[in-house]
Amino acid sequence: MAHQHGPARPEHASGRYLKRLMAAFGIGLVFMVLEVVVGVLTGSLAVLSDAAHMFTDVFGIGMALVAIVLARTAKPSWTRTFGMYRGEVLSALVNAALLFAVAGYVLYEAISRFSAPPAVPGLPVLLTAVAGLVANVVAFLLLRSGAQESLSVRGAYLEVLADLVGSVGVLISGAVILLTGWRYADPIIGVALALFVLPRAVGLAKRSLRILFQHAPERIDVQEVAGRLEGIDGVADVHDLHIWTLTSGMEVASAHLTIDDDADSADVLAQAQHVLAEDFHIEHATMQVEPRSAAARCAEITW
Repeated sequence: MAHQHGPARPEHASGRYLKRLMAAFGIGLVFMVLEVVVGVLTGSLAVLSDAAHMFTDVFGIGMALVAIVLARTAKPSWTRTFGMYRGEVLSALVNAALLFAVAGYVLYEAISRFSAPPAVPGLPVLLTAVAGLVANVVAFLLLRSGAQESLSVRGAYLEVLADLVGSVGVLISGAVILLTGWRYADPIIGVALALFVLPRAVGLAKRSLRILFQHAPERIDVQEVAGRLEGIDGVADVHDLHIWTLTSGMEVASAHLTIDDDADSADVLAQAQHVLAEDFHIEHATMQVEPRSAAARCAEITW
């Protein structure tokens, strides 16, 4: 059996954004407190829903920070052979679940208010929305570059993006109330924000669960990988092929390669490593090269 080790990853992609995450966390926490105070004093559902979204920002960024610190400090060991890299995926899944809860609560509150919408002062709502918009723009710019490299950073980034849109919604609500006194603007904006959050929560949950269930990455056609490996000179069969994502940016594969009796196992292994690394960008692969006589043992395994 030959084992090709991928990079040791002393600095995971998300680790490069640790300071930015900390800055975004501090900004979100300050403005979340501000929005809660204003929302309670004015009775504005739009402000409270935006504060709830800001809470998911703060919580999501906090989870991402914890996960990144764990991934960087809890190195692989004999008992934790892959370290704590999966913590990033768990933080994203918890973030998605929280988004579902917040969106459901805001929808429930908004629907109950349509029968008798309360009077909401427009000016405090408007000023709070402007402050929240500034905070979200700063946090958005801090996290944007890391959103494509790490699932946990992306979860925090999407939270901030939703909050940015939410701040625009609250701004519109405050302006409408201030100019027209129309009470329905507040619950309508609240519903719109909740409906904006739900599909994002679904997408984040699906990506997280796909990794946790160890499904093959979406970008990779496993049948194509098997075909390419079987096309290597000397390879008679490919079985027990597994490809999964450990965490964002870290894809892993394992396979058994049955070779002809006269094939050079070292040459077959080198070609297989090249195919996975160059054609499919899988750097960490464990491959067992076995003669036909040994392949019969694999057929006896039922799972």
